[in-house]
Amino acid sequence: MSMKSEHRCLRIRGGRLLDPATGTDRIGDLCIAEGRIIALGETPSDFTADETIDANGLWVCPGLIDLSNRVREPGEEHKGTIASETRAAASGGVTTLVVPPDTVPPIDNPSVVELIRDRAKDSSHSWVLTLGAMTVGLQGQQLTEMGALRREGVVGVSNGLEGIRDTRVLRRALEYAATQELPVFIQPQDAWLSEGGCAHEGAVATRLGLPGIPSAAEAAEVSRVLALIRLTHARVHFCRLSNHRALSLVAEAIQQGLPVTCDVAAHQLYLTEMDLSDYNPNVHLQPPLRTQRDLQALRTGLGNGTVSAICSDHQPHDLDAKSAPFMETEAGASTVETLLPLVLRLAEEGELSLLDALACVTQNPAQILGLEESGSLAPGHRADVILVDPEAWWTVNTDQLLSEGKNSPFLGWELKGRVRRTLLAGRTLYELI
Repeated sequence: MSMKSEHRCLRIRGGRLLDPATGTDRIGDLCIAEGRIIALGETPSDFTADETIDANGLWVCPGLIDLSNRVREPGEEHKGTIASETRAAASGGVTTLVVPPDTVPPIDNPSVVELIRDRAKDSSHSWVLTLGAMTVGLQGQQLTEMGALRREGVVGVSNGLEGIRDTRVLRRALEYAATQELPVFIQPQDAWLSEGGCAHEGAVATRLGLPGIPSAAEAAEVSRVLALIRLTHARVHFCRLSNHRALSLVAEAIQQGLPVTCDVAAHQLYLTEMDLSDYNPNVHLQPPLRTQRDLQALRTGLGNGTVSAICSDHQPHDLDAKSAPFMETEAGASTVETLLPLVLRLAEEGELSLLDALACVTQNPAQILGLEESGSLAPGHRADVILVDPEAWWTVNTDQLLSEGKNSPFLGWELKGRVRRTLLAGRTLYELI
C-alpha cells in the first residue's frame, strides 16, 4: 500500500467505466479536478492532467458505500481502530462507511459524534459516517436528543443490535425521528424470541446442540415496526434481513407504498446453517445463518428490487473473542475486504446484471442515506473512485487481510476481483503494488 499527495487534475485513461447511477458501461476516460469528477467518457479538449493513470483492462467504478461497518473505535481499540478498519475498507474499495451507534460509549450524544469525526479526520482512509442512538445508552427507555444528533451530522438513527422492547418507546422514537427527517435503521429481532440463541432454530442447531433463534423473531419485529410506520410515517430501513418470512413482509410493505427499504449482509448470500457443522466461530453471526431456502429468497429479493443494498456488516474481533465454545464466542465477522468480490460474483453467477450488482453497493446506499456527492461517476460528484482488476484471483487468508480482525468466514476461499487503486476525493489512499 502506498500514499500519494493529491493531484489538482487527474485523468484515468482507457478503463471500463461502470456507473449504475448514469447507466454507464463503456470504455473511456474519467477526468478529475480539485477532488471532483469533471468528465465521464471523453477528455475535454482544454483539460490538462497533472497525472494520467492507465486503466487499460481495469474497471473504473464509484467507491463502495457500506451501510454497516464497525470500526471499533471508540472503546474497543483492541479489536480495531478507525485507522486500521478504514485502511482495510479502502483496500476493499469501500470509500464511505456507516458506523452503527453501539460504540463504547454509544453514539447517544453530540460529543461522541464529534469524537469519531475528529479521529476520522486524523487517520481515516474512507469517509466515516455515524448513526445516532435512538435511546440513551441503547437501553430502550429514554429517547436521545435526535435533533442535536442530526445537527452534529448523523445520517440516521438506530438502536443497533439492542432493539427497543417497549413498543410505546419505539413509537415515540419513530415519531421523533420523523419530525427530524432522519431515517431509522432497524435490525429486526424480537428480543424475547431470540434471547439466548446463537444459531438458526432448526434441524442443524438441534443436531449440534446449539440454542436456536427462530425466523419468527425477525418476522415478528418487522410486523411490529411496520404497524408503527403506518402510525408515525417514519422512514425505516430494515438492516441485515436473513429469512424469507421477514422479506415477504417488507416486499408487501413496499408494494403498499410504505417508506421502507432493506439490505442484506453479503455473507447471507453465500453461507447457510450448514456452514456451522464444524462449530467454526467465524460463522457465529447475528442474525444467524439461515436455510438454503432463505438464502435463495434473499437473492431473489435482490433481483426483484425488494432488497436494495448489500453491506459488509463488518465486525472485527480479537482472537480471544473467537476462542471459546461456539455459543460462548462473540457474534460477528470481519468482512469488509470480501464485500466487492462477493458482489461481483452475484453478477458472474447471473443473479444480477453487473450494473445492478454494483448499484447495491453504490447508487442505492447513497439514496438510502441521502448522500448527494457519493455513489456515482457523474460530473460534479466527489471523486471517490476505485480501479478494479476483474480477472485477479486471490485467496482469503489472515496474511492478506488488512483489518485487525482476522475472523473472516471466507478464510480459504478463492475470490475473483481485486481493487488496484482507491481514490478518495481524487487522492490515492490505497494502491496495490
